[in-house]
Amino acid sequence: MIETYVENMQKAFHGFVPEVLIILGSGLGVLADRISDKIIVPYTQIGFPKIMVSGHKGELIAGRLGGRNVLCMNGRYHLYEGHPASLAKDMMSAFQKVGIKEVIATNAAGSLRADMPAGSLMMITDHINFSGQNPLIGANNDKEGPRFPDMSNDYDHELQERIRQTAKENNIKLYEGTYFFVVGPNFETKAEVKAFRLLGADAVGMSTVPEVISAIYFGMKVVGISVITNQSADIQSIPLSHEETLMEAHMAAVDLQGLLIKYLEK
Repeated sequence: MIETYVENMQKAFHGFVPEVLIILGSGLGVLADRISDKIIVPYTQIGFPKIMVSGHKGELIAGRLGGRNVLCMNGRYHLYEGHPASLAKDMMSAFQKVGIKEVIATNAAGSLRADMPAGSLMMITDHINFSGQNPLIGANNDKEGPRFPDMSNDYDHELQERIRQTAKENNIKLYEGTYFFVVGPNFETKAEVKAFRLLGADAVGMSTVPEVISAIYFGMKVVGISVITNQSADIQSIPLSHEETLMEAHMAAVDLQGLLIKYLEK
């Protein structure tokens, strides 16, 4: 399938070569509206599976943003939909082959910190994979990447500093922390979030990590931003819902747009 993905993307892009991949999380599709010279390609035209979650359109958008050639994933896949973790690896392999060298991974996440409210932006400094799954499981092709990839610089330190400085220069409040990856699709229990906090997590979500692991495997640099859409069940009193996630993500997307466009201009 990887060769098919590559051929279909190259055919659809008409010679356009992207260098930065932006993965948009739940409710964050408005960022795609800022891309100029757009080429919009439905996932199904590439050969990718159909997106099954509301708030995710399921299309690639190639074009210019912040002076860079970007490829935007307007919608992502989740393990809780039944997709294998290896889908992330196959997609990242195809993206690398069409020119991607850097990945900006965004997501909607729940805060485990009382001082990080809904509507905040959190730069991901590291992650904890609590899913029990990994996109690299299976036979390894040493020509593509190492059997045991180093994850000590998973969220690239240099790119983190660029994001940090960009936020400071533009007066955008930016939290930092560790992202905790669970399969979902249920929101976490109060006991679970207390355990996650003890393990060192600052935010929890149901995405991102398979793409990040795969990107690192293929030699790409990664930076990650979580949009905080709610606080954990042991902090906030109202029931958690996907509708709340989408609403808060839309509201925080304004700051995210400003941050990423200025970041890409650096």
